Amino acid sequence: MGVDERRLRGRGSYVADLAPDGCLHLAFARSPYARAALRAVRADSARAAPGVLGVFTGADVAGLHDIAVNRPFEGISVPPHPLLSQAGIHAVGEPFAAVVAATLDQARDAAELIELDVDGRDARVEPDPDRVAYRQTWEAGEVEATFADAHRVVRVRVEQARLAAAPMEARATLAIPDADGVTVWTSTQAPFKVRADIANVLVLDESKVRVIAPDVGGAFGAKGATYREDLMVAWAALRLARPVKWIASRSEDFLATQHGRGSRAEAELALDRDGRFLGLRASIMCSLGSVMTNSSVITGFNQARILPGPYRVPTMRIELEGRLTDTATVSIYRGAGRPEAAFLMERLVDAAARTMGMDPAEIRRRNFVHATALPWDTPTGARLDSGDYGATLDLLLKQADYTALRAEVARRRASGERVGIGLASYVEPCGRGGESARVKLEADGRVSAWTGATSQGQGRERAFARILARELGVAEDKVDIHQGDTADLPDGVGALASRSTGIGGSALVLAARRARAEGGDATEWHETKGEPWSHGSCLAVLRIDQETGEPTIERLLLADDAGRIIDAAGAEGQLHGGIAQGLGQALLERVVYDEVGQLLTGSFLDYAMPRAVDFPQPELMHTETPTPLNELGAKGLGETGCIAVPPAIVNAALDALSGDGVTHLDMPLTAPALWRAMDPARRGREA
Repeated sequence: MGVDERRLRGRGSYVADLAPDGCLHLAFARSPYARAALRAVRADSARAAPGVLGVFTGADVAGLHDIAVNRPFEGISVPPHPLLSQAGIHAVGEPFAAVVAATLDQARDAAELIELDVDGRDARVEPDPDRVAYRQTWEAGEVEATFADAHRVVRVRVEQARLAAAPMEARATLAIPDADGVTVWTSTQAPFKVRADIANVLVLDESKVRVIAPDVGGAFGAKGATYREDLMVAWAALRLARPVKWIASRSEDFLATQHGRGSRAEAELALDRDGRFLGLRASIMCSLGSVMTNSSVITGFNQARILPGPYRVPTMRIELEGRLTDTATVSIYRGAGRPEAAFLMERLVDAAARTMGMDPAEIRRRNFVHATALPWDTPTGARLDSGDYGATLDLLLKQADYTALRAEVARRRASGERVGIGLASYVEPCGRGGESARVKLEADGRVSAWTGATSQGQGRERAFARILARELGVAEDKVDIHQGDTADLPDGVGALASRSTGIGGSALVLAARRARAEGGDATEWHETKGEPWSHGSCLAVLRIDQETGEPTIERLLLADDAGRIIDAAGAEGQLHGGIAQGLGQALLERVVYDEVGQLLTGSFLDYAMPRAVDFPQPELMHTETPTPLNELGAKGLGETGCIAVPPAIVNAALDALSGDGVTHLDMPLTAPALWRAMDPARRGREA
């Protein structure tokens, strides 16, 4: 039974399904305060509760190492990240105690008995200028002179709503100690990273830690980090010499799993008389939450370095800042800076088109990096490897019948409808570094393969089987793919950054070639020659109901170039998933805290997720420019929908409301927000 069929039939195996003999259950006591000095944790009643085998507080885990944080540049100040609260509390939902009991209900009931003695403080929910974790600037050319001499300068400010990843499966961890160390089963994208963090924080030899990621029910970046809950479960299992399991409730997932997006930016674009881009100035501020996980800096770093996207902009200054808040952590979420960069740039480009009286498609085409100029080094140090941005946009416009569509929309607006067209173009970096693989040619003609590029539930095993079948000349059903177990390979990276097919698949190709050459068994580490960049363009047609403000997406077209496509069905599924999440951000989703740091969107009753009825049938088309940087010519597209869809929809809404004098809209574009925007009197009352 194939992996897709197994999951569709409900035969997947997740952490919550595992029940080893003698397994104990862990529950956390979490802070109701967003900011407080911690005086005492009183846990005697919990220790005496039925079934309780252990109650642990910050004092029990004091002195352990902090979780490692990726530092892509110098000068990053990382706040303390204890497993359980120490001297202070900095977010609602921060765990200050852990209870281990014979049953889950007993653990949860006992956790409710723990009393917290604190000195409450005023929460800082908005990014705090006194708590800056990092600053970085990129600059190229004579910026001030360029803007002083420009024919036109356009300005925008944008705000990215904070989002919850909300995967089908909330986080979950099971730790099983043995005489030689500990085996940890966890719902993660990066088992090798979890292994390294457990070994580092708990001061164990890495060889004594085995991490297994079984089936994963969605991740979207939120499971790319090692969390303190994972470490606490492993610590408790070692302390009690018993298996210990923790399964997050949905409310815990909203409270304590890292959020995404949440940045703010202001930018200016300088243009000459022909509408060509001369210079870019941008100031980006990222909200980080109260602690930082491994990739907390990466979202802002990506947002800055991806600018100016697919365009030639010779002069640039990008200022980036990350600030702490008394809230849940903010880190990578599907796209991890790519959507933020594209949204900022595409809002600027549309503003420039309006100011210059140019068609939005023409101003993009005029300023694209030309295919003959690739590879292209950007002012922020990125290298765009291959593609034809203009050809992909032209394919999109042809499919849309763009000239006729513009005429039709103009007729409808003349008759009183509020309808608009929005365009967005983007580039998407698809991972650097390496990945591991092992391939064995079995005596019965089957092929066994192990990969460090784990799955998050998207059926990547099918693509890997296809790669090996083509390379070795066997049927796909003769290939067995194994993943997610650190015992299988010396090291690995995992499922991040749209990298798995291109980098992980290339590692499998090289391992297969060696296995065939050396007689049956080979392990390979493939290091990519550079960073492939996908690209594409999106077009949205949006109508706004004049009575209610309700938005309706009438058409949504996406043309992408992800290099050589290995698994067409899987690629289409990834595009559909990303588009759905992009629609959610554009129209529905927003994490909200009140002024004292209480989470107001802590359930699906409060946090609006896209449904099937909200999802238009997208029109998908592709160009194919293989990258020269890996063995397959493949790039990524897992984050494409999240990147391209929000700016296209917002640009369409602004086009629809241009007759109302509306030049700015923040996501999500809910019906009440659009209803207020349509009427200047309502906008005045709202202000």
